[in-house]
Amino acid sequence: MKRSNRLVLLVGVFLAIVAFVGILLISQGGQTAVDPNAPPTQLPTVVATQDIPLGTAIRLDQVKVEVKPVTGRDTDAFGDTSQVVGKIVRQPVVVGAAITARTLTGGQQGQVLDIECPPTMRCIAVQVDQVTGVGTVIKTGDYVDLIMALQADKFPVITADEGSNSFTVVSGLNSTSVKLVLQGMQVLGTLLPPAPAAAQAAPQASGAPPAQAGTTLTGQQEIVILSVDAQQAEIIKFAQLDSPLFSLVLRSPKDFIDPETNLPYEAGTKVPDPTTGVILKTLVDNYGVLPPELIEAILPAQP
Repeated sequence: MKRSNRLVLLVGVFLAIVAFVGILLISQGGQTAVDPNAPPTQLPTVVATQDIPLGTAIRLDQVKVEVKPVTGRDTDAFGDTSQVVGKIVRQPVVVGAAITARTLTGGQQGQVLDIECPPTMRCIAVQVDQVTGVGTVIKTGDYVDLIMALQADKFPVITADEGSNSFTVVSGLNSTSVKLVLQGMQVLGTLLPPAPAAAQAAPQASGAPPAQAGTTLTGQQEIVILSVDAQQAEIIKFAQLDSPLFSLVLRSPKDFIDPETNLPYEAGTKVPDPTTGVILKTLVDNYGVLPPELIEAILPAQP
């Protein structure tokens, strides 16, 4: 092969290599290197596909997952439906709203920033403690009943003396009366005192066993805000003034969900469970409580 032909061949090979490198650079020119350590710009977010009423459990058909930009997403939003299905919502949820930790907790425990009273209803607050308020763990969206007790001083038994125009209170009779007077009231908010500052643990003596943590009855108070009708508001006010011996009884939210529509019953349509009320005679007649018997003692004649 002549020298000129070899030169032409080498030049052709060189140009082919240059063309290949150019094409490769052009094809990669529009691509940007991805930093594997960079934070994500989008995240999956659970949103509501329909309105979810306060105090109801989230169903699978009420939520879906959408990918949202991190800049437009709540930091406490959930990313998978399995994290929220079956949980009770402590805030009403509208279509398209994200399901967040606040949705399931109602916000910081024991704080109320706003109360939206339902139409035609009234909102009233009652004060309970750890015994009368189910351990002060009643939460927004719960349903409660109110049971009250009236003691003997409210039902005095008297005997009248017509001659002296006076009367005498008969002692020794049990006049206590207990009745479940209100049922199915929904909680719209709760107030708890601020948590006490954590006390510094005192140093333990050498060889002493570690202190055991346990439940302590501190007498903590809780304010529970209830949604009631006009008549129920009067009954609650009477109980607060004349009978401080009342308690709130926690109910299952399923008792107030229509199984056909999976929606809460409308106010006033849920028929209360009948109760008899309880006095001492009720316990004796129906529950076998034994009343004390009078024992007559005959003493010997005294000199």
